[in-house]
Amino acid sequence: MDFLLDPNLWIAFAMLTALEIVLGIDNIIFISILVGRLPAHMRDRARRLGLGFAMASRLLLLFSLSWVMGLTQDLFSVAGKGFSGRDLVLLAGGLFLLYKASSEIFVEVEARDEHAPPATDTALAKSAGAKLFWATIGQIAVIDIVFSLDSVITAVGMVNQLGVMVAAVVASVGVMLLAAKPIGEFVDNHPSVKVLALAFLVMVGMALTAEAFDQDIPKGYIYAAMAFSLAVEALNIRARAKRLAQTQAPD
Repeated sequence: MDFLLDPNLWIAFAMLTALEIVLGIDNIIFISILVGRLPAHMRDRARRLGLGFAMASRLLLLFSLSWVMGLTQDLFSVAGKGFSGRDLVLLAGGLFLLYKASSEIFVEVEARDEHAPPATDTALAKSAGAKLFWATIGQIAVIDIVFSLDSVITAVGMVNQLGVMVAAVVASVGVMLLAAKPIGEFVDNHPSVKVLALAFLVMVGMALTAEAFDQDIPKGYIYAAMAFSLAVEALNIRARAKRLAQTQAPD
């Protein structure tokens, strides 16, 4: 137990946990967007399952480090560009994110009414709700694998102690679990913020696709751009609330 008194271990744990939380922002946003399509009574369960898959995929990858690191070796080459298993996963995940985020933006901006759930009898509604629930969980599970691979490879580069990595993953997912519901509700209650979040996922999808071709786009740039956009939108929300309060105030 003496290793628990090592300050370097706690510093590594804190840094890795913070990094895992930052890398999990896009995961939370993706889950929040998909869960927002579900009936209200299914959303909490979907969030828990989605983040549970995120933690499970990260832990499974951590416990198979030799296989994960082997994914960085080239499998084949096209026009002089080598593609590894990691590249293929990032490419598939990036294209999936681009498709999903773009289609959700279209639904949000152009076809919201067309995609509203139809009025049906209770039995059909339950059946449709169950299908949508598991389809949502399936999509979350797929993208969890992509985000987890990136997260685990980053963790391996920072820390060489498996116990620290596992503890950091569990702690970060715990924080994400607490943050997922308020973030999801805020995004769902503000359509303009939802479109911004989807635009953020488009940028993440582009970054993943570029990374598959060895074109590294630092995520810090993406997060900074998104933070600035959210700050501007927060001012817009405040301004709209003030105008609404003024128009509703009695003369």
